[in-house]
Order: sequence, then C-alpha cells, then structure tokens
Amino acid sequence: MNERKPIECWLSDMDGVLVHEGHPVPGADEFVRRLRESGKRFLVLTNNSIYTPRDLAVRLRAAGLDIPAESIWTSALATAKFLAGQRPGGSAYVIGEAGLTTALHEAGYVLTDIEPDYVVLGETRTYSFTQITRAIRLIEGGARFIATNPDPVGPSTEGSLPACGAVAAMITKATGVEPYFVGKPNPMMMRSALRAIDGHSESTAMIGDRMDTDIVSGMEAGLHTILVLSGVMAKDQIDRYPFRPSQVVDSVADLIDLVDDGI
Repeated sequence: MNERKPIECWLSDMDGVLVHEGHPVPGADEFVRRLRESGKRFLVLTNNSIYTPRDLAVRLRAAGLDIPAESIWTSALATAKFLAGQRPGGSAYVIGEAGLTTALHEAGYVLTDIEPDYVVLGETRTYSFTQITRAIRLIEGGARFIATNPDPVGPSTEGSLPACGAVAAMITKATGVEPYFVGKPNPMMMRSALRAIDGHSESTAMIGDRMDTDIVSGMEAGLHTILVLSGVMAKDQIDRYPFRPSQVVDSVADLIDLVDDGI
C-alpha cells in the first residue's frame, strides 16, 4: 500500500467530538487552539442545517470553543453548493430555517413555491403539515427532491425529535420519489468541504463519533478516518461494521500532539 502523506488538513464532526450535550468535550478547547496556532486548514462539519455558520460560531463560543464562522461547514452550505453547480440561478421551495435559506440565497437561488426546480428539505424546529403538503404536490408536479441530510431523529432536552430523514420518508411514501441526500454519509459532504479549504484527500483527516456517517463518508472520500469514543459509539460496536476507521482514540484530547506531528 502507498504510504499516506502527513496530515495537512483536518475535518471534524461537531456533536460528540467537540461538544456533548452543549458542553465541550475535555481537551476540545486545546485541540482547537492547537489547530488554529498550527496554521493548518480545518473545518468543523455538521449535518445540522438549522443554523448559519455565524450562529454556530456564537453557540460554540458560549460552550468555550473559539471556532470562527469560516471554519464551519454545514449540510446547508453543501446543499447550496451542490445545487449551484447543478442548476445555476435555479429556484427552490424550501422547508427549513435560516441556515438553509441563507445558504441558498447566497448561492443565487430564488425561493418560491411557484414551479420551483427543486423541493429542498432541511431541518426545522417546527415542521408544518401545510408546508409538507405543498412539497408533496410540487414534487408530484415535477420538482426534483433534495434533502440536506438523512438523520431520522435529532436530540432535544425532552428526548428525540423527528428530523430531516424521517420527514423525507413521509414525503417519499406520499410521492414515490426518493430524495437525494447531500449531507453525511454522502461523501459529497466531505468533498465539498475539501474544496472549501483547498484540501486533498490523501493529506486530510476526518474525526467523527459515528461509524455509519462520519467514518463511512470519510473512508469513501479517501480520507484518514479517526473514530473518537466520546460520542455515541462504544469500542465494542466497531466490529459490527464491515469497514474500520484508520484510527480509534478516546477523544480529541488524544490528538492534540498529532496536529503538529501530522500523524
């Protein structure tokens, strides 16, 4: 096998890797500080399409992590970038919040419910039956169906909430049309992030806490994958999957010295 190049770019999932239930993972602040001081390019990735990068930067700062907005890449940004490449200056009917609508506006898209090119489904705190019905009818009328991510549920203080993947399944059941999911585990999310920081797969690491999203998409994009055990995945669950991460560590605290060493 060819020897990998030293790691020059870092991609990292957010929840379960840098923060957990609104609090920073021990060592995450030092890991981020080391990344910023090293001058190496990095992005924090999230499938959450609700917030803009600026919103997320403020929320992370409140949790004690100093990550600038330009170092955050969301499934909403990846979706907008994808659509701008597919159909420049197109139109979309959007179910989502500011993170998604802002990204699409900045990509030159018109948001409309009048014969849109696409129905774009993202995440929102309050899915509207009226909006979902409109989306179904537009798709039946020929609009293409895009979703920001396939996550079926999202967390809340009260428990699980239906998320983008669950609502997409309902629309598919009604229309018979499957959406194209842009976010993880689609490796396109990784490739769009790499392009955003001018990175290369052979010299980039992806850190995540989920085998079925972070690690598989990083692997399919040709990255060095690092599974941390500070989120949802336990060590004894790794062997259930037919693929393995390049590396397994307890948390990002174990990666601090590797930033300078380049693995």
